[in-house]
Amino acid sequence: MKKRAVLAVLPFLLLLLPLSCRREGGTPGRGIPAGKPLPAQSWEALGTVCTVNAFDGGNESLYGEISARLMEIDSSFGVNRPGSDIARINAAAGTDSIAVRPDVFFVIKAALGFAERSGGAFDPTIGPLVSLWGIGTDHQKVPSQAEIDAALSLVDWRKVILDEADSSVFLEKEGMALDLGGIAKGYAADELVRILKERNVSRAVIDLGGNVCVFGSKADGSAWKVGIKNPGDGGKTVAAVLSLPGGLSVVTSGNYERYFVSGGRRYHHIIDPKTGCPGGGNVASATIVAASSMEADAMSTSAFLMGRDNFLRAFPGTQCVFISSDGGISASEGLPLGL
Repeated sequence: MKKRAVLAVLPFLLLLLPLSCRREGGTPGRGIPAGKPLPAQSWEALGTVCTVNAFDGGNESLYGEISARLMEIDSSFGVNRPGSDIARINAAAGTDSIAVRPDVFFVIKAALGFAERSGGAFDPTIGPLVSLWGIGTDHQKVPSQAEIDAALSLVDWRKVILDEADSSVFLEKEGMALDLGGIAKGYAADELVRILKERNVSRAVIDLGGNVCVFGSKADGSAWKVGIKNPGDGGKTVAAVLSLPGGLSVVTSGNYERYFVSGGRRYHHIIDPKTGCPGGGNVASATIVAASSMEADAMSTSAFLMGRDNFLRAFPGTQCVFISSDGGISASEGLPLGL
């Protein structure tokens, strides 16, 4: 890793993605003349605002398919959506295995793989701790140590049993709960890339609440510019810019994104499955650049909690940028960064 002047996430999306139509599903772009490319479209899904700009390939049919797929993923993966596959798995914890959709099974299996590689830093059974802290909800609080210990007893990715024969999932202990918030948006972004490829779209930018994919080549042949936010000022400014070819995803996990203050202390939303408390030590943000947004999503959480050295031992060769709480920055050798 080489020391650089860099930082974390993506406001250059303001340049790349002019937010024009914000919708919650349905057919976007009504009233725009036929044949005229639609501007960037946005929908609320997966707990965030999801924006896609397909540039000259953006039409009602394409955006309709993208919207439908986003809503489908949202309805299957939502922890708090009654009847979702994840909600059904959690409700049956300790009693029954639940047959799920193939895509849900695929993501859970991938999540368990990242849990193993990260030594449990990434753990899809983090649900009881996420619910306990409630960060970003109307019931956020600092739990007692007894409450944390009780929730920790329910967090163990090794107690998730998968059956390939019927795509079923079983949580061994009652009270266990899956939460795929650290990987589902990445999977969704990869799905949207698949749709763009099938539709022969020449270039696009996807932003699912900070999970950014740049697809295809820019019209002028130049590199895509993705900004990395500065955690030191809450992400209000850009610390550096990645210049990337199409086909890459950029995902950041940072302690400035969601948090609350209690007793003069700041508590962010990235919970360490080993301590039951917000983790990361002196890491303020960790950014991953990878071909798969799902992989980048899971690895960014792992990187934030593991720290640079431990992360690179577990995930050698990964392109990453770390920013410490004191403003120090390190980036993988060869990453095309600028100010």
